[in-house]
Amino acid sequence: MIYQLPRGPLTAFPPVDEADEDGLLAIDGTLSVHNLVLAYKGGVFPWPSEGLPLLWFAPPRRGVLDFKNLHVPSRLKRELKKMTFELKINSAFKEVMSACAQVKNRKNQKGTWITPDLIEAYQQLHEAGFALSFEAWEEGKLVGGMYGVWLKPFFAGESLFFKKTGASKYCLLQAIEWLKTQGTDWMDIQMVTPLLKSFGAKEISRNEYMKRLKFK
Repeated sequence: MIYQLPRGPLTAFPPVDEADEDGLLAIDGTLSVHNLVLAYKGGVFPWPSEGLPLLWFAPPRRGVLDFKNLHVPSRLKRELKKMTFELKINSAFKEVMSACAQVKNRKNQKGTWITPDLIEAYQQLHEAGFALSFEAWEEGKLVGGMYGVWLKPFFAGESLFFKKTGASKYCLLQAIEWLKTQGTDWMDIQMVTPLLKSFGAKEISRNEYMKRLKFK
């Protein structure tokens, strides 16, 4: 059953086990800070698509990266030692999101889900303290970054971009090191890409994923 959400603040999202086989749970609703926090705490995330109502998903399989299983290939370790990027956190959140939206040729994806409305909504989420950006800078220019939703200690990595080789990998690994200092031991990555699989990412069931979501 696909639920149609009302406008305005929600009290709860529908049960995630009622999503369809592709994970589509609900449509419409409002991209507000309140609703986004409620969604992520409930195992749901928005995935806008041009020309369609706002879509909310809770897929049957979820990608996660447990930091204890992190594997950094030897070649990348050597490359990282040569990188001269400067790490900044939250200095250019909107710019990072906008750059991620411009990434071309994402596999199995037509266009981008990072719409102008989504950028504005997540910027508000960032200003409320619930979204982070990790950035690689070089000679005063933003050359790579990643952003994600931060509901301490939970972190959902949303997207990456790079303009210099290795910058997105640098940001991901720096983000993991920072998250460890905050008591976080795993990251929601939604989908397991070849890169993330090489780092030790895996898929888990929606049921197992929901068991990991423990908020006070």
